[in-house]
Amino acid sequence: MSDLHHTLNLLRAGRWNEAHDRIQHDDSMLAAWLHGLLHLQEGDLEDAENWYNRAARHFRSRGSLEQELALFEAALRGSTDQEQPAVQAPLASNSRVLSDSGT
Repeated sequence: MSDLHHTLNLLRAGRWNEAHDRIQHDDSMLAAWLHGLLHLQEGDLEDAENWYNRAARHFRSRGSLEQELALFEAALRGSTDQEQPAVQAPLASNSRVLSDSGT
């Protein structure tokens, strides 16, 4: 389980302080959004808006906490899927390697 999944589970379990302590060690955009959700749950709208801004999210057009959590979970699933190693396509047979001289 990723740290963000664990932090989300802490938030859902009502373990706000633990979730808040954990989220402060992640500087990703998803973590900033989850940090904003924590402050939204807490009722600290000023801090929530600050963290939404850091996550490049529109705070004033957000949904309810449950709607936002559902959106966050979908984004988290998408980012987890992207972390899986991708299979690289073979190089085209007509590709060439440039020499040191750039030709």
